[in-house]
Formats: sequence, C-alpha cells, structure tokens
Amino acid sequence: MKTPLRLLVLSLAMLGSLSSLLPAQPAGEPPPRGTRPPGKGRGPGGDSAGAFSATTLPADAAEKKILDVLADISARQRRGSMSVPEEDGRILRLLAESLNAQHVVELGTSVGYSGTWLCLALQKTGGRLTTFEIDEGRAALARENFQRAGVAHRVTLVMGDAHEKVKEVKDPIDLMFLDADKEGYVDYLNKLLPLLRPGGLVVAHNISRQQADPAYIRAITTNPALETVFLNLGTSGISVTMKKR
Repeated sequence: MKTPLRLLVLSLAMLGSLSSLLPAQPAGEPPPRGTRPPGKGRGPGGDSAGAFSATTLPADAAEKKILDVLADISARQRRGSMSVPEEDGRILRLLAESLNAQHVVELGTSVGYSGTWLCLALQKTGGRLTTFEIDEGRAALARENFQRAGVAHRVTLVMGDAHEKVKEVKDPIDLMFLDADKEGYVDYLNKLLPLLRPGGLVVAHNISRQQADPAYIRAITTNPALETVFLNLGTSGISVTMKKR
C-alpha cells in the first residue's frame, strides 16, 4: 500500500486530540512564527478544554479483547509510569494499519503496551512484531500481556542489548518504533534504516524539547532522503519520519 506521509498525518487529525503538528526543524531553532504556544487559545483559560477527543471503538470481538487488555494495562500502569500515553498508542495503530505493515520493529518493549497497540493493527494486516527489551521483569509482563490479548503469535520478543541484537534483523521493515535509550536513537536509526522499505516510517517517542537527543533530531531533519513531522510536542512528543521513495 503506497500512502504518502502527509496523507497519513492528515488521517491522524481524525483522532481529534493531537496537541500540535509542526513541520520539521533542526534542533535549537525556535518554532516558526505564527505557531501557537502550548496551552494558548485551546479553551477557556488556555487549557485543552476546547479540544476534540475520540476513543477507539471495537469493530469485532477480537478487537474488543485487545482493547480490554490495553485498558487493564493502562489502569495498572497509572500506579507506576506508563510506557506511552493512550493517544500515542492509537497513533501507532493508525500508522501501522494505514501502511498495511507486515513487519514492525520496536525498540523498548517495556510491559507490552505500545506493542499491543501495534498488534491491534497487525491483526488486521497479517503482519508481525519484532520487539527488543533488556529488562527481564518488564519482558515477562509483556509476554503475559501479549498472551492475554491473543496476539502472542504475532510477536517475537528479543532479550538483550538492542544495539547488538538489532544486527540479527534481516527482513524488510515497514515501521520502526523507537522508545528505548534516547541517546541510542541515532545508532538504531543507522543500523535499521537500510532495512526500512521506501515509504516506511520511523516513529520515535519522547521527542519534546526537554527529552529529545539533539543528534537524533539533526539526523532526521537534515537528511534529504527523509521527511519528518512532529506530533504532540506539548506532551511527550513523537517524530514521524518517512524514508522517501
């Protein structure tokens, strides 16, 4: 399926809860003139009360089972730290399904929350997820969650240092999701980009000004072979980078 990045991003707007969508700019540069500062003009008092919102409605019993597990993971994780917000998980699902992804690679499994969102798409596309985790405790929880959601057969969970283990990936990749050590994003990009198919996407989490690695921002905004947009910069922040055809 050939879906331009800008068309995918426009489809994301249907979620109705994206806090910002800005064109790529090199690290350290101020936002373009005319952009709205976070929290301004979004509702009474400058908050997000006036923003649209939406929720994922199950299309069938299998989807409901996955969504129920995601809701349970979310409820449990509120007592700790959530891997990604629900909204970001929904973005991952939308992108993977729009791409008709057959192979998704995730760096940073955690407890399987983002991976389960990706599998919600892969159940429809018939694809598979290769996900990397270094912590055995989190990996055990992820395996349990994948099993409960009925998607374990679509997941290969690789234990160990992903910087070394990704060298074992040989198959073409449709979508990559980076949510591991932020200073390692450039290394992951360099090692896996050759396997990313033309038109494929690299999605990176924690790309706000406070969390992003400037070297990674430069890598995805100064390479003419890549096209990048940023989402939700008012919160944790996501970059979506397309490998041009």
